[in-house]
Amino acid sequence: MFNERLLANFHIAFEAVLANKVRSLLTALGIIFGVAAVIAMLAIGTGVQQEILEQIKLVGVNNIVVEPIVEQIEEQVDQNSGMDREKNKFSPGLKLEDVTAIKNIIPGINRISPEIVMDTYIVKSGIRRSAKLVGVDVAYFDVLDFQLKEGRMFSEQNLVQGNPVCIIGRNVAARFFPNENPIGKRIKSGSQWLEVIGILEERIVSESSISKLGIRDFNMDVYIPIQTMLIRYRNRDLITESRLNDSNGNTSNNYHQIDKLVIQVSDSELLNPTAEVLAKMLQRRHFNVVDFEITIPELLLKQQQRTQNIFNIVLGAIAGISLLVGGIGIMNIMLASVMERIKEIGLRLSLGAKKTDIVNQFLFESVMISVSGGLIGVILGIVLAHLVSTFADFPTVITLSSIILSFGVAATVGLVFGITPAKRAASQDPITSLRYE
Repeated sequence: MFNERLLANFHIAFEAVLANKVRSLLTALGIIFGVAAVIAMLAIGTGVQQEILEQIKLVGVNNIVVEPIVEQIEEQVDQNSGMDREKNKFSPGLKLEDVTAIKNIIPGINRISPEIVMDTYIVKSGIRRSAKLVGVDVAYFDVLDFQLKEGRMFSEQNLVQGNPVCIIGRNVAARFFPNENPIGKRIKSGSQWLEVIGILEERIVSESSISKLGIRDFNMDVYIPIQTMLIRYRNRDLITESRLNDSNGNTSNNYHQIDKLVIQVSDSELLNPTAEVLAKMLQRRHFNVVDFEITIPELLLKQQQRTQNIFNIVLGAIAGISLLVGGIGIMNIMLASVMERIKEIGLRLSLGAKKTDIVNQFLFESVMISVSGGLIGVILGIVLAHLVSTFADFPTVITLSSIILSFGVAATVGLVFGITPAKRAASQDPITSLRYE
């Protein structure tokens, strides 16, 4: 009996909504735009957070990056002070000796990875393509979380003797060895032939990560032992005849032996203190010349994430206000509907309807309007998120939880803001209502 009364009330409410389609649609607009805004904002926020996490993974966890500063300085000097000024500015630059000193002196360091990068070209079977030749040690792959797909890592003998061996990126393997296993094969990089001993797993790097963080496409890199780079390719720490002959300014001013130094600490709380000690130590070793730059990518990215979270909260609040306005709109329209339908309410009460029936009828109407608006808002929000991702080149991730949350809030808004009009309708006196003009 109870279910039958509920079904009857639902049917009456449904007919009332259909009878006023335009008004119902206009009433639901606030809910539609509010739900769409919530879904779109949550999709943008989730997409940005995932991108930041991806960037943190790319630069490694708890890492400190030291890079050399190479500048061309032009100044006026006199005969008396010129030599002293040059002497005061002398620095040996970033060297492998710095790596050893850091290992021995600074506590709390898990791994330290020097890196030398050289622009080169790869030749095989008549195919020539530009690539990055990167001199590293085994710690490099652990620090940046590289996984080996096939083959082996550098052995201790490879690292000490500077053997002509290499580990290649996934795209290098696919480009130069499309139909064969690269392991044990040889490729020519520059003037040297290198034996392929390993292939790295593909590292997915987004275009935004490449542009914002300066992260290169690791899949096209060729990795060799750092001693191989110093012995067989270049060592800027050596004074060669060519460098002496090019002392008139025709050569690069980069006197640093290594191009990058990545230091991984054991705890994220040690990042700032270690960076401070590292800066003082390197400055002392470089004769008070600050020719290096220290950055902490993880902290920069986390700060970016905090900023984005604040932005998401603001946008979420705006979307929430839209839902609130939509709920108030539902309440106002339903109150106006009660005044328009006083005779109908009085007739139902006189025919035996209970006050709970009237309450249920108007509650059903408000919930139907809000739920319908929620469904339309969900569709609109998904479309908006895809449009933002497509045309604004902004990452968006639509989650099931965001859809359920926004839809649940829409239904709750209809229920909450429909209570007052429903109670107002149920409080009408049947006799007075029938006489109402």
